[in-house]
Amino acid sequence: MELISQIPIFGGFLSSIIAFVVVLGVVVFVHEYGHYIVARWSGIHSETFSLGFGPVIWSRTDKRGTKWQLAAIPLGGYVKFLGDRGAASETDFEALGEMSEVDLNRSFPSARLYKRALTVAAGPFANFILASVIFAGLVTWQGIVIDEPTVGKLFATPNSSYELKVDDKILEVEGQAISNFGDIIDITVAMETPGDMEILVLRDGQELLVSAPYMLIPGVYGVDPPSAASAAGLKVGDFIVEAAGKSITTFGELQVIVAASGDKEIYLKVWRDGIYLDLPITPILRDFPDGEGGFTNRVMIGIYGAFAFLPATETPTPWNAAYIGARQTVNFIEMSLNGIRHMFLGNLSPSNLQGPIGIAQASKESANQGLKSFISLIAIISTGIGMLNLFPIPMLDGGHLVFYLYEAVLGRPPPQKTIQAFMSIGLAMVLLLMVFATYNDLMRL
Repeated sequence: MELISQIPIFGGFLSSIIAFVVVLGVVVFVHEYGHYIVARWSGIHSETFSLGFGPVIWSRTDKRGTKWQLAAIPLGGYVKFLGDRGAASETDFEALGEMSEVDLNRSFPSARLYKRALTVAAGPFANFILASVIFAGLVTWQGIVIDEPTVGKLFATPNSSYELKVDDKILEVEGQAISNFGDIIDITVAMETPGDMEILVLRDGQELLVSAPYMLIPGVYGVDPPSAASAAGLKVGDFIVEAAGKSITTFGELQVIVAASGDKEIYLKVWRDGIYLDLPITPILRDFPDGEGGFTNRVMIGIYGAFAFLPATETPTPWNAAYIGARQTVNFIEMSLNGIRHMFLGNLSPSNLQGPIGIAQASKESANQGLKSFISLIAIISTGIGMLNLFPIPMLDGGHLVFYLYEAVLGRPPPQKTIQAFMSIGLAMVLLLMVFATYNDLMRL
């Protein structure tokens, strides 16, 4: 994906649009296909499957009579079922009155309540399934850490002369026995003076005492999109040798310099693939989880620190990968709901909400970080859209499910005028949220 921005005609703004359309296109298609396929299984006919809104760019009608189309405005999509008035699934009573018996049995409004509820719920849950599959695929690609503390990879640094080698099994660090990589991190953090570490390893059946660099180096293991770091051009694998004109050897030193900078621009001297780069970067004040369910304000640039040496990994079993993928999806939902709760409590700024411009920016910066980052963003956006659509707001899937709950309890649907009134309120709420989120995007830019 990084190649997109290297082609002159696709640079800058256009590369953001391309990345945005790919991300949203995949997420929306899966969401709408969830509605479509469950409706088909339930005997409900889909008249139109649209990716996008507005003028139709391309369309094709399949053998089942469903019109598949691409529209000009790539900000969503919809499935129009037989008996619907439009994309919002409002019942077309006039059309129902003129339908034949066969068509009436295939219409959405005439379907049994549980079929309508399953069809509506299928969209968000298709998003959750997509996210879980992506996360499972990523953990299969990356592998999971093996139980014994074995070196799997060494982080590339300038002037590095490692005595530690890949496949070494670590027995002791600084004279202390260890059983896993967590023990190594604890020992590293507890060192009074950061510096080279003395490590006892098992190599080819022999115990050897070797030296290794301080584990918490100022290397870049991950970059948040969007963030000050991604905007400045920092990449995974970069090694930061100077910050604000000061030489650094640990990630902690970088954090202190960034925190002291406030929101003032500083320069980072970065070593990347044997070349030194000077990158200007402006840290920003961000809300950050405090580890206790709340949030705190911190001046950050948006990177994750690397270890000088990484643990060995193994490919997980398919069922273990599936569990990890589902767990990551649930974790993201819990984190998002916690953030929304703190917004209502006033502990978290609503400026954290992102709209289409923010998603486009994140899409471009993720694409520039590489395929793994880009695919991860698709999973995150898919989870967010699935969760948002389950909110009990008319116009969204969750709002329809509330109407169906009313129908299940009272044995009849809500009055049509009530539904229309709530749908208008829901539309206004969604539009206001979009305007507010877009305003936040513009303020960030």
